Amino acid sequence: MIKWSSGEREKVEKYLNQILNGDCVELMQGVPDGSVDAIFADSPYNLQLGEKTLYRPEDQTAARAVRDTWDAFESPEKYDEFTRAWLTQCKRVLKPDGSIWVIGSYHNIFRVGAILQDLGFWILNDVVWVKTNPMPNFRGTRFTNAHETLIWATPRKTGKYTFNYETMKKLNGGKQMRSNWDIDICLGHERIKDETGKSLHNTQKPMELLRRVILSSTKAGDIILDPFMGSGTTAAAAKELGRNFIGFERDKKYVAAARKRVEQIVPIDLSDIEVSAPKREEVRIAFRELIDAGLLCVGQTLVAPNGERAIITKDAQLAHPMYGKASIHIMAARIQHSVSFNGWDYWSVQKRDGTLVPIDDLRKYIRNIKTELKQVA
Repeated sequence: MIKWSSGEREKVEKYLNQILNGDCVELMQGVPDGSVDAIFADSPYNLQLGEKTLYRPEDQTAARAVRDTWDAFESPEKYDEFTRAWLTQCKRVLKPDGSIWVIGSYHNIFRVGAILQDLGFWILNDVVWVKTNPMPNFRGTRFTNAHETLIWATPRKTGKYTFNYETMKKLNGGKQMRSNWDIDICLGHERIKDETGKSLHNTQKPMELLRRVILSSTKAGDIILDPFMGSGTTAAAAKELGRNFIGFERDKKYVAAARKRVEQIVPIDLSDIEVSAPKREEVRIAFRELIDAGLLCVGQTLVAPNGERAIITKDAQLAHPMYGKASIHIMAARIQHSVSFNGWDYWSVQKRDGTLVPIDDLRKYIRNIKTELKQVA
């Protein structure tokens, strides 16, 4: 744990829940070492689209593209120099067990990834944001660019970073969340508009994307830094989800819009969203304990979802006429021709009235008793 002096704490607190105008590299220099829990960075992509205008074939109206000055760099070398500068500051201000998310397109994400590794970051995942409603390729000369890539990394390989696995599983309908996220691009009422009614920021990210990033890798009360705050999506999502934020942005009009946007955000009740305790922190229950407690017995039959049946053996394993003898997990995997599977989620026991009871319900019953005894002790 990082121990701050009173002066360092004051330095952090003056940034908390603020969106400040200025260059992120310069502003980050005032943030103390190891004071930020997470970073989300939507840095310039260096698209280099040139001056040619793209027109929609159906009505010949101009398609809006990113040609802002903040996205223009003299050369790849200058872009790399800029990227290395802000990532160096990010690594300094991150807690050793913090993590960083960087999003980009094919124009820049490979360069950013290489620099992350050069600086000693440890890459945990590359997550693909699949745009369910992407802008088409109007010229018909390439595949429609329907995704962007997020790199999730930690400052060191041995960091005990936050990953809210159970929350992500819950959000994914009870299934382990994968690294491809199907999310709409930012359109309609979510788009922040300027005084003329046009989109204020060309690369505004959808709230749903930031919600997932924040819920997956931070805890309530954590500090999330965004060096390129833009229209304020990171700050808005952080406030909504009970986190603190620090935002830096060079463009004054973006700063004003982001501040106004965040003021209107109301924090939501997370009790039905976040899973407070990861399963690895729960009291562990062995399959044998269900037998010892009399909830199951040797010779009893367990039933699989596909109707396959296996017999409980005296050494707390399962026997099957075709797949031999194995643990509840290995037997479930064998039946499904899978490398591995969680047997607790697979097997049920049949009651006298014919109804099936998942063995995981029996495990939870024992766990609740042991947890209560542990709390009393």
